[in-house]
Amino acid sequence: FTMQILSLTVMLAFLCMPLALNAQGSKADFSGKWAFNAEKSELGQQGQGGGRMGMGGGDFTATQAANLLTVERTRQGRDGQTVNTTSKYTLDGKESVNTMGMGESKSTATWSADGKSLTIVTKMSFERDGQSMEFTTTEVWTLASPASLTVATTRNTPNGEVKTKMVYDKK
Repeated sequence: FTMQILSLTVMLAFLCMPLALNAQGSKADFSGKWAFNAEKSELGQQGQGGGRMGMGGGDFTATQAANLLTVERTRQGRDGQTVNTTSKYTLDGKESVNTMGMGESKSTATWSADGKSLTIVTKMSFERDGQSMEFTTTEVWTLASPASLTVATTRNTPNGEVKTKMVYDKK
C-alpha cells in the first residue's frame, strides 16, 4: 500500500510540474520597441518645461529574458547631443545597480501576485552644490494590451511628490 501511495505521489508531481513551470512563465513580457504616446499620457506638473530628470517620455526598447529586464533609451541631452542609457533590472527582487549621469541608482523590481505588473523602486543619491540629495522613484509597469504599456510613476523629491502616467505603443 505504501508503494502505491509513493508511486501515485511521484506521478502527481510529474503531472503538476508543467503547471508550476507554466505559472512561472505567465508573467507579463515587456519586450519590444515602445513609442511614447503623449496624447494618452498624464505628465502632471512636471510636463511643463522638461523637469523630467531625464527619465521617461521618450521611446525605448525593452528586452526581457530569463530573470532580467534591460531598458535602452535614446534621448536628447541638454546641449542637443544624443544620450544613450541602458538600465538593467533583475526580476527576482534583488537589488540592481545602474550608473547614471549623476551617479549610481539602486533598484528593486518585484512582480504583482498575478504577474501582470512589475513594480520597480529606484533610489538615487547625489551631491549638488555641496548638498546631498536623494530621490526615490516607484514605477509600476502594466501591459494594458499586448500593444500598449502603461508606466505609472511616483517620484519623491526634496521638492515634493510628482506623479505621472506614461503610455507607450508597441512599434
